[in-house]
Amino acid sequence: MAIDYTTALGQVRLLASDVNESDLALDDDMVAGYLARYGLNRTDAIAGHRAAINRAAADMIDAIATSEALIGKVISTVDGLKTDAAKLADSLRKHAASLRARADKDEETSDGETSAYFGSAGGYPQHSYRKEAAEYQVWGC
Repeated sequence: MAIDYTTALGQVRLLASDVNESDLALDDDMVAGYLARYGLNRTDAIAGHRAAINRAAADMIDAIATSEALIGKVISTVDGLKTDAAKLADSLRKHAASLRARADKDEETSDGETSAYFGSAGGYPQHSYRKEAAEYQVWGC
C-alpha cells in the first residue's frame, strides 16, 4: 500500500527518509508506536501536530541509529568501498537532534500564535518564515 504523506504516519516516514515501500526500515506498527508516545495515531492529519510528528520522527531515527551502531562495523571491500556504521549512526543522531530543535520551535510558535508555515518542497527543510527568513540568504544574494 502506498504511503499517505498527508497522515502523521506518512509524515514521520518522510522526515525519517523511510520511504522505500519495498524495503521499509520499520513497519507501520513500529512507527505508530512512536506517534503514540506523543498522543497521535497513524491516521491523524498533520495540522496542529508538527512538533509531535517531528519528535516521533526523531525517536524513529534514533532507534535506527542505535540499530546501525549495534550491528554495523567498519567494512571495506576490495573495490575500495568503505562503510562505517558509527559515523552513520552519529549522522542520524544529528538529524534527530535537528528535528527535536525544530519541534521546540514549533511549540514556541504555537503558543497562541499562528505560524506562517508554507510547507516544504523538493526535500527542502520546513521553516517558519516569520522567525527564520532573515537568517537565510535567498539564492546567494
